[in-house]
Amino acid sequence: MTKKHTIPSDEDLTAFIDGELTAEEAARIEAIVNEDESTAERLEFLARANLPFEQAFAPLLAEAPREKLEAMLAAMPASPARSGPAPAFATRRRFLGALAASLVAGIAIDRAVIGISKGLSAKDENSEWRAVVADYISLYTAETLAGPVPGREDQAAQLASLDEKLGLSLSPEAVSLPGIDFKRAQLLQYDGKTLAQIAYLDPETGPMALCIVKSDKGPKAPDLESRKGMNVVYWSNATHAFMLIGRIPVDRVQELAENARSRLSS
Repeated sequence: MTKKHTIPSDEDLTAFIDGELTAEEAARIEAIVNEDESTAERLEFLARANLPFEQAFAPLLAEAPREKLEAMLAAMPASPARSGPAPAFATRRRFLGALAASLVAGIAIDRAVIGISKGLSAKDENSEWRAVVADYISLYTAETLAGPVPGREDQAAQLASLDEKLGLSLSPEAVSLPGIDFKRAQLLQYDGKTLAQIAYLDPETGPMALCIVKSDKGPKAPDLESRKGMNVVYWSNATHAFMLIGRIPVDRVQELAENARSRLSS
């Protein structure tokens, strides 16, 4: 009579495939696989390396911060106490399993990487203030900025209050965005620093904002990112950091940002 065995779990089978079991445990599972057809089929399924992973995950991986992710994976320590070398497909399968698990748990990979690498990378030390601004602007609607467009004198008076705090010399002409209405300029505060916000209303896509803070990080060429469903172009000069944000197409926001940048630096 065939000896009854406890059917191994997927976790046990995965550890068997990866060579992470002791010799005794591996022998036990091998014996079960030889005797039980359903277990053998499950093992084959888990070990199969020719599934179309690349096609399935291509859209996600195209958006993921690939270089950061690969660097993190390369830095992960090898699993201890292997009873033998892991099959060639094991690393890929483990990575894809973790990726899928992260998605099920609702964890956005780009946010995870940003969180883990925070404080370790000097690539962009001003990103936090942009995140705060994006949270704030995401609450705006067209109704938030309803009302007539201020006249030039009113615009100049509002901008003057920003100049005093930020050491700038802003004029209505310098901050105008072609085809988009100036609505108001106001002073906010972030992390004890003065933050200038100039709000606009695009008749097609809604609220936009040009925001400015003092910065000693030095000049930085314009770059693009997405936050809260909005496109952001950000840059800095020797004394200030800038960002233009709105629910506006990428090519248009880049055009507007370059236009503003050229006038603000003159």
